[in-house]
Amino acid sequence: MRRSTLRAAIAVVTAGLTLTACGSGDSGSGSGGSGSDAATATTAGDLGGMDALVKAAQAEGTLNVIALPPSWANYEEMLSTFSDKYGIKISSANPDGSSQDELDAVTSQKGQDRAPDVLDVGTSFAKQAAAQDLLAPYQVATWKDIPDNQKDADGRWYNDYGGFISIGCNASVVATCPTTMAALLDPQYKGQVALNGNPTQAQAAFSGVWAAALSNGGSLDDIGPGIDFFVKLKQAGNFNPVESTPATVQSGETPLSLDWDYVNAGFTKTLADSGVKWQVNVPTDGVFGSYYSQAISKFAPHPAAARLWQEFLYSDEGQNIWLKGLSRPVRLDAMQAAATADAAAVAALPKVDAAVEFPDDKQQTAAKKVVADRWNAEISG
Repeated sequence: MRRSTLRAAIAVVTAGLTLTACGSGDSGSGSGGSGSDAATATTAGDLGGMDALVKAAQAEGTLNVIALPPSWANYEEMLSTFSDKYGIKISSANPDGSSQDELDAVTSQKGQDRAPDVLDVGTSFAKQAAAQDLLAPYQVATWKDIPDNQKDADGRWYNDYGGFISIGCNASVVATCPTTMAALLDPQYKGQVALNGNPTQAQAAFSGVWAAALSNGGSLDDIGPGIDFFVKLKQAGNFNPVESTPATVQSGETPLSLDWDYVNAGFTKTLADSGVKWQVNVPTDGVFGSYYSQAISKFAPHPAAARLWQEFLYSDEGQNIWLKGLSRPVRLDAMQAAATADAAAVAALPKVDAAVEFPDDKQQTAAKKVVADRWNAEISG
């Protein structure tokens, strides 16, 4: 998207997705193994083309994914469509895990059949994994459509879908839903403001801090004011250290949840079915957008299935599935130019009234260090 700008009017998001949980499980032995030709393939052409890749993946029969909640960016449809399309079983572990949990699993489960084949992590965590030599380089067929500043030049990781930090509000509990970051300091929100995870481990929470920075004089080069804001939030008694999840949202334990717009929007229908009125607003004073990144584990027990999964995700079909989940796929500009993007899904995207620049990998890395150095000492301590 060439750090593209996104312009439109802010609106409350009311679209909903399913909130079913995804159970973890161990995979069976894959016939590919880390020593197969697929493990060293950097393109489908290295294996003889897409048909050969499909055949190799089907021979393995299983794909191990991790930290993919079905309600997150329409992953339920993504997983089921891939499995049905290719006849490959998907073993999903720790669906509510963090980016750091994913990297930990790669190292701790190395050599096991249940180890992750693929990763979906925050970009700063993808860079960390690349630096630790945990990733296998691979370029999908649509590689040229991914902007240069949204991928690793060596193909070890590439951005997939993005969105904006939003304030999810349980209007059945909260009298007035906030529409700005500044409003979260109001005494009426005592003990109600939560993040989706710990910012040192989870990209969504990390980005919530960055949104706070933008609303308090910070920038993509300076996340520090965001931590200062959360210190004030804690001192005011408004910060709720409970990490928001679908369960805590539904129970009312975390009435205000800072999370991605597509994630918060995904709660709407299910919460309504439970009698909860859920509102979602992108804060007008802290518009922060970012992408997640895909990668293949260097130690994937099913290397062909891992590569086929990436090909599917970055195909028009896969990108449109993310688009239907109210997130912005990284190939959206190219697909709109080619008239292959789902027009109805584009029209349904959460609206944002701002010219937005997404942080590049250098800014992500610098911001992550600041948060790592300060968050636990000043907020968790």
